[in-house]
Amino acid sequence: MSTLDLALGAMEFGTRIDEKTSFALLDQYVAEGGVWIDTANCYAFWQSESGFGGQSEELLGRWLARRPGVREKVRIATKVGWEPKVVGGFPEQTEGLGSAAIDAAVETSLRRMGVEHLDLYWAHRDDRNTPMEETIAAFGRHHAAGTIGQVGLSNWAIWRVERARGLAAQLGVVEPTALQLRYSYLQPRPFVRGRIHDHRFGWVTDEVLDFVENQQQWELWAYSPLMTGAYERDDRPINEAFDHPGTTRRLEALGKVAAELGVSRSSVVVAWLCGETPPVRPIIGASRPEQLTAAIAGARLELSAEQRAQLDEAW
Repeated sequence: MSTLDLALGAMEFGTRIDEKTSFALLDQYVAEGGVWIDTANCYAFWQSESGFGGQSEELLGRWLARRPGVREKVRIATKVGWEPKVVGGFPEQTEGLGSAAIDAAVETSLRRMGVEHLDLYWAHRDDRNTPMEETIAAFGRHHAAGTIGQVGLSNWAIWRVERARGLAAQLGVVEPTALQLRYSYLQPRPFVRGRIHDHRFGWVTDEVLDFVENQQQWELWAYSPLMTGAYERDDRPINEAFDHPGTTRRLEALGKVAAELGVSRSSVVVAWLCGETPPVRPIIGASRPEQLTAAIAGARLELSAEQRAQLDEAW
């Protein structure tokens, strides 16, 4: 069975999504050829009575321990930077990306999940209060020690991404090679993005697409690709930031292609992302088996050139 060009998002595993359901989704994902599992050390502090994160990583650790041999089948991606220092401290009082914070977070994530190596380690945010050299050097040190593999940057401005890459090259340490930003088939109006999301630069733009397309070492991951169910559910209205004629036309095109193929609109969105230029790896935050099934179907769906043109031209 071929592997899937998507990632399973584990953000709410162990908090809103109970252990039995989380285990079932993880098992389903692996059985279908899924490889990447994406989490963070701060997940999900806002849903925990403690006010701190770690529940997702701890659940993944229990799942890995109860599934002998599965660690060799999956790749683990986790993040550092947004864990609150005190209850209620987000976003002003968070761990950041200093050397000591990264050291502590790597050790804690490895312990929680019972693993010796993190396949992909994300800087969950940009920390402009910490010298970038300190952050990049800390990632390089852990890569050299074998505790982390690939390095990624999430919610960074693209000029800062390139500066981080150049600095890593100067220091002779591992360079970041992955970006994680918010992206979907629908796009909001310009300059309203900060009003519907915490991260000013947490969006894929034309500049990001051009950057990744023209530098082959970079991967692009997309979170919130299915917009928390808004493509399928009437009780999940699309945010007003997306209220413009382009959205109307895109939803019409999406509905036509989905009907032609006999699949859900979400499946088409996943197929569109996976077949993008550059390709995009969607992170699927499923809470029910049927949601994951639709996403997997989308990852295996190949849109024709005509269908892709119909979707792309609907602006």
